Formats: sequence, structure tokens, C-alpha cells
Amino acid sequence: MEKWRLLAPGPTPVPQNVLNEMALPIIHHRAPGYKAIFKKVSEDLKYVFQTENDVIVFASSGTGAMEASVSNSFCKGDKVLVVRGGKFGERWGEISEAYGLNPVYIDVKWGNAVKVEDVKDALNKNPDIRGILIQASETSTGVKHPVKEIAQLVKENDNCIMIVDGITGVGVFNIEPDNWGIDILVSGAQKAFMLPPGLAFASVSEKAWKFMERSDLPKYYFDFKKERKNLKKNQNAYTPAVSLIIGLSKVLDMIKEEGLENVFKRHSILAKATREAVKALGLKLFAPDSPSESVTAVLAPEGIDAQDIVKLFREDHKITIAGGQGEAKGKIFRLSHIGFFDKFDIITAISGLELALKKLGYNFEMGKGVGKALEIFSNEI
Repeated sequence: MEKWRLLAPGPTPVPQNVLNEMALPIIHHRAPGYKAIFKKVSEDLKYVFQTENDVIVFASSGTGAMEASVSNSFCKGDKVLVVRGGKFGERWGEISEAYGLNPVYIDVKWGNAVKVEDVKDALNKNPDIRGILIQASETSTGVKHPVKEIAQLVKENDNCIMIVDGITGVGVFNIEPDNWGIDILVSGAQKAFMLPPGLAFASVSEKAWKFMERSDLPKYYFDFKKERKNLKKNQNAYTPAVSLIIGLSKVLDMIKEEGLENVFKRHSILAKATREAVKALGLKLFAPDSPSESVTAVLAPEGIDAQDIVKLFREDHKITIAGGQGEAKGKIFRLSHIGFFDKFDIITAISGLELALKKLGYNFEMGKGVGKALEIFSNEI
């Protein structure tokens, strides 16, 4: 008998009761029943995003909302500040270049968070910058960027907006777009929202809506203004992912029942247990100074390819974890603790890690990582 376990940072596990909801007979997306569900979802999303602003929903991966944030907000030739500290920071730059923007890059060593002083310096040198594009949580490196402090730099600047990729941040740790001055905050279904891939979300401030009146970039499907117009009628502009919206309604009920503060606390404890467990095994964190609560990136021991660790998880133990991307491929592996995760998922992950390391010839005391995780759980929960 083989039981597969999904412990990757996206897609993440989907609760059985959510799967049951999505398995019900399909309903028509223009019928009153759907409109009632979408109205509820639209209001409940504001709770998770901690905003009074509209949250736009697209049938796409999170990258769709990233692209929409660029194509709806700027004009060709506009200068934007892009923080490149990982695979998804690079994606902001690629999207910007694809739409003819003029990106100014702050290149950050992978595994490090950007320094607020460097952002401030770039803004001072380029007063015509129209937007800052950054990750709240850089999934490829396990880094958490100081988006609150950076947002303060442009909060009162009517000529510059703050756009944050919160795909592995929203619903994991505290992000307050209205209070902090984040103008567009995006996320995706397959992370903390505990759904299969296929939905993207974006909260949009009134400041950002004013930018969209000026934008001259091409857009058709990913059109914020079109979606906002239909949102007022409790509808989507085009055919939505109906089953995912139905599942989302159930997920949002679960998040509200747990309470955001408890959701944040759970992720924090899971992350702490994971980090301390791998350190107990003599391993080093890839992002020791600013780790995200969504995923822990770990440097493979010297002489061991991280991809071999990922492979052993999959082939020997039927556990899916993530390897490194881009320049970190072969150097790191990533253990997730985002969404539908509890303490026993972490125990499973650390147990699998110990078995994999043992097989690869790494010298350590067996059980020490699991023991450390158990110690933290016994003290924290």
C-alpha cells in the first residue's frame, strides 16, 4: 500500500470537505445560485486580504494577477523598481519588459531580503519611478521581504504605487494593504487558500484604480476595470472556474472559523519547528536572517545534490517536496508549511528528511530533528 503526501509549497494539500464541495454537480455561472456564492466569496476575501477594497478574481494561476497588475497600472516606457532576489522577483522583471516598461533593478543575493535603504536610495535616484514590484514571500528562496517598511516610502506619493506578490504571503502571515499602503496585493488559490491551482486574486486600492485610468498597455481578459464593473453585479466578466469558486467559499469559511490570528500563529509555529529541526540535524538555512513562514529553504550538506534529496523523498517515501529553482537548483530543498498543514505534516517531513539523509551517507544523530520539532510543538501548542 502506498500513500502519497504533498508537502510542497504549491500546489498544497486540499481538505477533503473542500474536495467534496467541488465534486457536487456544476452550476451555471450566470444563475442566481452562483451570484449568491460569488457575492459571499467577494466579501470573505476582504477578510483574508485584510482590506476594505475590492478583491478581483481571475481564472488563472497567480502569475495572471501579476501580469494584470502590470498591464493595467502602467504606460509603455514607465519606469518601475523591481526587486530581484529569486525566481519570482525575476518574473516581475520579465513581465515588465514584456509590456515595454523600463525596469530599474535591485539585485539581491538569493537567500537575502532586500534592504529598505537600498530601495530608498533607488527611489531618490529615480524620482520618476511609477511603481515598486516586490514579493512579500519569495517562494524560491524562502525569504520574507520588508514590504511594510518599503510601502511607507511611497504611501504618500501619488505618482508611485506599491505592488506586492503575496502568493505565499496572504493567509500565512500578517499583511495589511490598507494600513501599510500596498496598492495591489496578489495571491493564488493553490497556496494558503488550500485549493487546486486555477484562481488568482488581487486587492486594488483607490490609488491604483486612478493609475488604471491612465494605463495605455494592451489588455483584454486580464482587465481590472472590466472585472470591477461585473463585481458590482456579483459576476465575473468571463466564464469563471465555478467549481473552484465553490471550493473557495468553503475554504474561506474554514479560515474565518480558525481566525486570522490563529492562522498566522499556526504557520509561525510550523515554520519555527521546521527551521529548528533542520538546524538540529546540522543543516543550514538558505534564508537565515529573514525566513518566511510559508516555506523553509535548506542548504543540502556538502557533497550531496539537493535534487537527490527531493528524489528520495518522492521515490522511497512517496512525499513530494520542492527543490531549488534557477541558480539554487541542486543547492537547496524546500519544505512547505503553508495552508492545510499541521504539526504531524512537519513531523512527516522531518522524518522523511532523516531517512533520505541517512541513505545518502550524511553523518548525524538519527531522530534528533524529529525530537527537536516535537520539543517545539510541546512548548508552543
